[in-house]
Amino acid sequence: MRSTARAVSGLFMLAAAASASAPALADGEVNIYSYRQPFLIQPLLDAFTQETGVKANVIFADKGLGERIAAEGENSPADVLLTVDIGRLDGAKQLGITQPVVSDVVNGNIPAQFRDPEGHWVGLTNRARIIYASKDRVQQDTITYEELADPKWRGKICTRSGQHVYTIGLIASMIAQHGEAKTEEWLAGVRDNLAHKPTGNDRAQVKSIFAGECDIAIGNTYYMGKMETNDKEPEQKEWAKSVRILFPNAEDRGTHVNIAGIVLAKHAPNKDNAVKLIEFLSSGNAQHIYAETNFEYPVTPGVEVSERVKSWGELKPDTVSLAEVAKHRKTASELVDKVGFDNGPSS
Repeated sequence: MRSTARAVSGLFMLAAAASASAPALADGEVNIYSYRQPFLIQPLLDAFTQETGVKANVIFADKGLGERIAAEGENSPADVLLTVDIGRLDGAKQLGITQPVVSDVVNGNIPAQFRDPEGHWVGLTNRARIIYASKDRVQQDTITYEELADPKWRGKICTRSGQHVYTIGLIASMIAQHGEAKTEEWLAGVRDNLAHKPTGNDRAQVKSIFAGECDIAIGNTYYMGKMETNDKEPEQKEWAKSVRILFPNAEDRGTHVNIAGIVLAKHAPNKDNAVKLIEFLSSGNAQHIYAETNFEYPVTPGVEVSERVKSWGELKPDTVSLAEVAKHRKTASELVDKVGFDNGPSS
């Protein structure tokens, strides 16, 4: 390893030291930069090490990791970057910090719609962008994204910022379906139906429904699982009890899904082990662990969702490719500003 990389990789050694349960190793290591919190992925990494003998070292941060890899250049110790949302995966590709994953195993496990056509990112799990609906105030059992612009929802919708990557992904999927002009009209309609300015995270929207501030909210599926099992903040269990999940467009094209995924770093010093890790994460065993731990949907066909996720209802995913969605992200962001979405219903 180059001298600069060796100094940085010392951080990985410190991080890996916490994994005392790992057996004695003799098959090298893999260095992971992760936007996913360590406790979310540790069960997967423990299983990977047990199966392959490769030590997994993790550095976690909530922002700036792609830029860090770019700044480190050829001296970067990073082998892979774990992140969420097609925007961040495609963003890593656009930064020029990735290289194609060449693996028949990965191609066989992960459907093409969840992989970059050029191999620069690989989806590992799905999350659906759904509607949280008040059990007390919303009677209907079906909904569409298009319906969110209907004046009947005036003052009744909560959501996070339009510029958040989760929202941009949904808007970009609407552009893929309807074109820019119709999506702009739709987005303005949703803005007019907001209960207040977009603020907070997805869980905060459910809290707002619980508090009676709005009747429906846009959010990701897995937050329901996180709230339902949150023993440290039991009030979130009460928020979750106040809502049910509606899967938009379940009766036609399907619900917008996004992904958590991984990229292979352009200058990965442990490339072979990095590919082993990506192959492992695409396997049925790893997908099952992911599904049980993080309340997400496996992307590998044939792997069952967890019983908790199954209890929310059946997901029919939109089949538009995420690569196609990624193409419209810039336009989606521009539309958010153009209609003044984050200024709220008075704009």
